[in-house]
Formats: sequence, structure tokens, C-alpha cells
Amino acid sequence: MLDAPKSKPKDLEAIARTGGPLRRMAARIPTYLTDLRENPAWLPMFLLARTMPFRRAHWLTAKPVKTLKTASSMFGEIKADDVAAELKKTGIFTGLTLPDTVQKEIARFARETPCFGNFERKLEFLAEEHDEAERRFGRTILSGHHYERVLQCEAAVAVQQDPLLLNVAKHYLGGEAKLITTRTWWSFPTKSASEADLSRASFKFHFDLDDWRMLKFFFYLSDVDADAGPHVYVCGSHNRRRMKHQLTLLVGHAEEEVLEFYGEESAITLTGKAGYGFVEDPFGFHMGTLAKQTPRLMMEVGFGVSKPSKRRYHGEPVIR
Repeated sequence: MLDAPKSKPKDLEAIARTGGPLRRMAARIPTYLTDLRENPAWLPMFLLARTMPFRRAHWLTAKPVKTLKTASSMFGEIKADDVAAELKKTGIFTGLTLPDTVQKEIARFARETPCFGNFERKLEFLAEEHDEAERRFGRTILSGHHYERVLQCEAAVAVQQDPLLLNVAKHYLGGEAKLITTRTWWSFPTKSASEADLSRASFKFHFDLDDWRMLKFFFYLSDVDADAGPHVYVCGSHNRRRMKHQLTLLVGHAEEEVLEFYGEESAITLTGKAGYGFVEDPFGFHMGTLAKQTPRLMMEVGFGVSKPSKRRYHGEPVIR
């Protein structure tokens, strides 16, 4: 087994695994300040969207859904209003499957296109070269994002533009719902991770605060079993929130703390073959567990109600 790199971590993912809450927040300050300069409306969202009274008030501003033209979808005859109804109830809908040809084409693209490790554009490598990349860069690398390169893949763009996705988003978020993000990324097992890395990466529930109202579609592009980093979602946690979790700037919380309040039976672990898909309200508690044996390749298409960032691609931090 390789020794864990001894150099001081410089990327946000490493800090998130090895640093305390204050250090993690301090590392994100440059990103927060840049978000604020680009869009002053970001600050009230960031501070208030974590509280249930303000969230519910914002939901009241949702525009009515106009009658949308029915267009052929790669996902068949799934009805958007049925999906939205399930989302309102549990926060998640799991009945999506990518066509085999689409899944295989995106997976091929992801294998042949270099990704960026740990959100760092300096750490560029092909997924099959992950072990060599860890040796070359002297870093533990747990993820590899393709950022805007995913838009070079016609199959990925076809998923992004499928009419069902926007139809579901409008039925759930309101008529102003719009496409915000599209991304593909790898989650890698690593021989150089310490036990602290593994525990921190695997057992931290969090919720997303990218917008007042959001919806995210996820698709597995590789087979995902219990050892390949399955996604976990806490059903119903999008509709209620412990006061302690509303009055803190931290979005990540320990597994036992979350499940004690929302109930262990509320957490579902999502496994499935390549092509398996689901859509969730990311304000609900969720986590992506660590890939232990095999890499996990995943795609996300996100919708929101605010303008997307023009400055950087999804998940890309500002590091100083």
C-alpha cells in the first residue's frame, strides 16, 4: 500500500477530508467572495435558503407551469407531473433509465477524455491512469471532473436537452426553472487514502445550497454496487429540517446525527447497473460514499431558478 502524501493539501477536496469545519470554511472564502461579486443576490440565498421559513416563502413565488408541448423522450412515457408529485412527497424519484447506446457513448467519452483531479485543473489525467497520476502528482485523488468538456459529448448533450427533464423541473420548481449545470465525474478508489480519509469521505451527509430551489438528475454510467460509491439519500429531509441544521453555516453533518433525527429507515442507498438514474431535491440530506473497489462514473444534470455562474464551471472552486 502506498503511503499517503505528506505534502500540505492545497485543493478543497483534500481540505474537506482532512481539515476541521473552520478550516474548510476558510478555504472556501475566495469562492464565496467571487460568487458575491458576480451576483450580489447570492449572499441572501446563501444565508437564508438553509432556513425553512425563508425557503417556503420563496417557493410561494414559483411561477405557474404553462402547458408544455409533449415531445418524444429517451425515457419513454414517464409523466412529469407524476415524478413531481413523488418528489414533493419524498424528495426523490428513482424510475429513470438511460438508453443503452446513450450510456455507452457517454462512458466511452469519459474514458477517452482527460479529467481534472480533486477539482484542480492542474491535476489532469485519463481515468485509466489514476494510479500513475497519484504517483506523479504526489496526491491522493478521489475524484476527476470533466467540467465543460462534457459538452463536447453529443450523447451527454442529448440527455441534458431531453424534454422530460425540463418538464419535470418546471412541474416541481415552477415555470421559471432552467438548466443550470451538466457534469460528469469519476469517483476513484485509492490505495493511498488513510483511514481518516475514508471515514470522512464516507460518512458525511450534506445538503446543497446552490440556489433557492434546485433539482438534480443523476445517472450511473458504470455499474454501482455497495463497494463502488453508491449515492445515499434521506427521504423526506427536503421538507423538514432540524433547527440546529438551519442555524449553522455548515451544510455537512455526521451520519449518526442526521439519522437520529430523520430516522435510519429514511436513508436509501442507490445501487444499480450502468444507465440507472434518479432525480432528487438536493436540499434533502444526501452523500456520495467512497468508491472502495471499482471507480464510479456519474452524470448530473441540474436545474434551478437563478442564473448560472458564467465565471466557472460546476463545482470549480476559486483557490488562492
